[in-house]
Amino acid sequence: MITSSFPTAVAVLALVILHAGALDTFIAAVYEHAVLLPKETETPVSRDDALLLMNKNIDILEKAIKQAAEQGAKIIVTPEDALYGWKFSRETVFPYLETVPDPEVGWIPCQDPHRFGHTPVQARLSCLAKNNSIYILANIGDKKPCNSHDSRCPPNGYYHYNTNVVYDMRGQLVARYHKYHLYSEPQFDVPEKPELVTFNTTFGRFGIFTCFDILFHDPAVSLVKDFHVDSILLPTAWMNVLPLLTAIEFHSAWAMGMRVNLLVANIHHVHLNMTGSGIYAPHAPKVYHYDMESDLGKLLLAEVDLHPRGSPTYPAAVNWSAHASAFPSLPGRENTFRGFISRDAFNFTELAENAGNLTVCQKDLCCHLSYRMSRKEENEVYVLGAFTGLHGRRRREFWQVCTMLKCKTTNLTTCGQPVETALTRFDMFSLSGTFGTEYVFPEVLLTEVHLSPGKFEVLKDGRLVNKNGPSEPLLTVSLFGRWYTKDSHFIPGGISNLETTSLLITIFLIIIALQIL
Repeated sequence: MITSSFPTAVAVLALVILHAGALDTFIAAVYEHAVLLPKETETPVSRDDALLLMNKNIDILEKAIKQAAEQGAKIIVTPEDALYGWKFSRETVFPYLETVPDPEVGWIPCQDPHRFGHTPVQARLSCLAKNNSIYILANIGDKKPCNSHDSRCPPNGYYHYNTNVVYDMRGQLVARYHKYHLYSEPQFDVPEKPELVTFNTTFGRFGIFTCFDILFHDPAVSLVKDFHVDSILLPTAWMNVLPLLTAIEFHSAWAMGMRVNLLVANIHHVHLNMTGSGIYAPHAPKVYHYDMESDLGKLLLAEVDLHPRGSPTYPAAVNWSAHASAFPSLPGRENTFRGFISRDAFNFTELAENAGNLTVCQKDLCCHLSYRMSRKEENEVYVLGAFTGLHGRRRREFWQVCTMLKCKTTNLTTCGQPVETALTRFDMFSLSGTFGTEYVFPEVLLTEVHLSPGKFEVLKDGRLVNKNGPSEPLLTVSLFGRWYTKDSHFIPGGISNLETTSLLITIFLIIIALQIL
């Protein structure tokens, strides 16, 4: 179990004392929740049974919310799917859904619970916010009736949305967001377009989206670049994937690359590799939690800048390709070989010596590494890798990645496979690449899946370098680039069952017509 990085009682006392005299910070909280799941069934449960399960989960969240409020938190984020889990069909999820209105209606469910039908879940969440004087972000299911004449309207007459709701300290609904980039969620529908949702408080401007949304331009990047939010709230049900996409690794890198506060609450379910929550500032993680050993939830609190752009620690803008593009061209290594991270074919070259300067290229991306190991372990192999192209099985997101990583064994065919422990320390590393995108996220992951706050930095010319002495044993040092304008066009969430049926009928009629002719 990993929770950075100091005794909780001392940390909380320090936060409260510091906050008392500071008008430019606030205390934020996130809760990693070990969700109580429903029994698997192909038959919908009753509404009463659905409410029973959701209230059991809210009972757990209530304790965390009260504890956060007592310790001075102004806002708390709870995870995606925290009330009822994730494994549903359209039919079996329906009893868990409620109608969530537009926040512009000015609704306080705690005071008027029947205004929009039967909404006991929203009423309880609203009362928790009101009674504890804290903003609460929760993830629930929203149902919206649709016209049967609408060709996109599902057979049951409702759209289902994976939905974030935010209640303020009065219990009023102030924000609603429907998830756009669904990930294997057949129970939910995709909104017509990405929603750009923000809300203002006395302690900054916030934007919200959900889980897989973070890997795309809209809504994630637009909220930061165009709406200038101070902090992003991210509920997630994130399955960790080494070596590049563990929750704490990528989310801390995204906060640094986008130069924004990021508050992340993940589900805790170790059998599905779900763990990893944190409060991340633009310059470094404030606090994080990664626990693959216990079945317990975890509350995290940290003091965060209201307006990070005005902070002395706010990082400067980075030209991600400046150093690498001006770097003297090094001859490509003759022993470059192909290897895979997940389904992506990387070009790798081995760090064969204790120190050196290496270059590996793939198409127009060249990755440069200067390094010096403290001591080269005989049973450990590291490689430098480059990948540019459409990622994975879906072939939707265009990635550009430069990475130095530890191979699983000394057999080079294992390079890119998940590995969790290492012994090799580096006195120095400097990684850069000829990126074609401005959106690059710097990752450093240590042995046993730790982060490395305060031990690395990104220079203005795009170099990711270590600082403050030798590193702890390294799993990976990466520059993870997203070239959004090269993404393939697709319908998020895939084609609906109704659209598939219509397409098959059309094809069938065309075949019949051709046979008649």
